[in-house]
Amino acid sequence: MSRLTLPLLFVTLFLTACSSPKGTTPNVENLSATKVAASTAKATIRDVSAYIQATGSFIAEESSDVAPATSGRVASTPVEAGDFVRKGQVICVLEERDAQLKLDQMRAGLEQSRFMLSQAKSRVGWSGNDKFNPDMVPEVSSARAAYESALASSKLAAADAKRYENLVKSGDVSQSNYERYRTQQETAEATANSARKQYEAQVNAAQQNYRAIEVAQAALAAAESQLAQAQKTLDDTAVRAPFDGFITDRPISVGQWVASNNKVATLVRISTVKLQLQIPEQQAAAVQTGMPVSARIAAYQNRDFIGKVVAVVPSVDSSSRAFIAEARFDNPKAELRPGMFANAKLMLHGSERAVFVPSKAVFYDSTTDANHVYSVVNGVARLNVVLKGDMDGDQVRIKSGLTGNEMVVINNQADLYDGASVEIH
Repeated sequence: MSRLTLPLLFVTLFLTACSSPKGTTPNVENLSATKVAASTAKATIRDVSAYIQATGSFIAEESSDVAPATSGRVASTPVEAGDFVRKGQVICVLEERDAQLKLDQMRAGLEQSRFMLSQAKSRVGWSGNDKFNPDMVPEVSSARAAYESALASSKLAAADAKRYENLVKSGDVSQSNYERYRTQQETAEATANSARKQYEAQVNAAQQNYRAIEVAQAALAAAESQLAQAQKTLDDTAVRAPFDGFITDRPISVGQWVASNNKVATLVRISTVKLQLQIPEQQAAAVQTGMPVSARIAAYQNRDFIGKVVAVVPSVDSSSRAFIAEARFDNPKAELRPGMFANAKLMLHGSERAVFVPSKAVFYDSTTDANHVYSVVNGVARLNVVLKGDMDGDQVRIKSGLTGNEMVVINNQADLYDGASVEIH
């Protein structure tokens, strides 16, 4: 007996006896035969999609503790917690004076390196060739021509001397004539040797000048790299958002010194979010990537958010005997937020039979901490302890406690008790 208890029955009998004519007693059989008016509805059975029930919490698709690439003092903080920012938008500005001075210094160094390279090129008559070519140097070209001319003269003098040497042996010319040609040969050879040394000296000088160009080119490349680094340091004084998202934390203030490992803001991307679900190990074989997932949250109790499983963690927690499945949900309006709790269904292939009754038929009894439904059998109320499932409009699924063939009471449950007579309206 639930709502009308035995003590209440005896109180009723007592009051009836007091109000009855003297010498009469109440008729208990007539009282028990009193019918309680109530409306009923038929429980229904229908096919529903099979699913695995699970709970979990949403997390951001991406979460980043944004830190500056350089150290410095905070000059301004253009964003606040809760702001939405686009990729590349400035979220913190550091003082840039030191970085600007360094950049100016590097620019001056670059100009000096360019001048030194220009000077080195002018000394060799640089024509734009990247490789050393001594013939492109006027001094080398002139020395080479002089050497080649002296060498030709030396060869000619040697040939004349040889001819006159043979003529001396045959007695056709005098020894004095031969000596004169011999002297000319020696002079020509000395001139050729001198011209060769001069040519080699010019080549060596040109090589040194070309090496100076290479050194100047390396210095210019280093100066360009230093300038690029200085420019980057200046650019890094403006800390920018790495992706579109919401600022959830901004722990710094103007005037504060921050290093490259200090967080200036936390940024989360929630255009898509992930739901981490705890699945009992007994259902491990049924969970696969790509499965549709339907989730509900407290903020939108009658709305289903649809996602799909994108990852299944292969290990099972030894304490909870559950594993994690991760589902991804599109979230263009940012209605799903990190940390929200969700009840979810992982939809399986096929269907199953389910019992539904009007939601008005189910009531909660705090004394038993259970949900109940009165069914009517042959005009008598019968109390059924039931396990509620999901709502479907004004119908609620009954997971256990009913077979689906019952007529259930949908009003006046407070006047009923198990075994009460029911007058159906």
